Amino acid sequence: MAHGVAHAGEGRLADRAYSQIVEIINAGDLQIGDRLPSEPRLAEMFGMSRTVVREALVRLAADGITEARRGAGSYVMRRPSERLGAHMPMAELSATLGTYEVRFVLEAEACRLAAMRRSPEQMETIQRAMEALREALHSNGPAHEEDWVLHRSIFEATANPAFVAAFDHLEEGIYRILRAGIDISRARPSEAIGAMITEHEMVVEAIRAQDADAAALAMRWHLSQGRKRLMP
Repeated sequence: MAHGVAHAGEGRLADRAYSQIVEIINAGDLQIGDRLPSEPRLAEMFGMSRTVVREALVRLAADGITEARRGAGSYVMRRPSERLGAHMPMAELSATLGTYEVRFVLEAEACRLAAMRRSPEQMETIQRAMEALREALHSNGPAHEEDWVLHRSIFEATANPAFVAAFDHLEEGIYRILRAGIDISRARPSEAIGAMITEHEMVVEAIRAQDADAAALAMRWHLSQGRKRLMP
């Protein structure tokens, strides 16, 4: 029990270290391609152990913000959009982006199962959700609810309540990401929203064709592009 509490404490410290490194990057002192301060230096700056800083750097690399180069340290690859701050505190950025790792596994497999198991009625529900999302994205109003409904309708088509429960457990973090992704994309050329629609359509069409591998691949592509959209 004590070990679990200690590990949870380290996790929260790693979240703080993650946020502080993002603040250093966003402050403009570092450009894309620049090297971050060394792990020992970051530990000294934050008053944290190197183990905690190392965990934060691993997460940053997983989220595509930095890149670790063997024997050379970590380098800035992307700068999180400043608009992210309107949707989540920077202190929660690590935990929120961390849901992507879970979604890559969970949603790809949900699409695979939905393609194999969906009923004609469930396919109609997925198609209606797709049409509602397309309309919402073309409007100037919110579209995150329609986005959530489409993704959840795919989970319902797995015929496995455990998948739905697991997805619902991530709702808060996913809602933040959906809002942020749509807001950031609308601030860019119209092609960004068009790409978002196309990605969803690829998922829906693969499920319609009952092509399990294509459905899983389409969802992984959509999620990878969604994570990139959170960066300028």
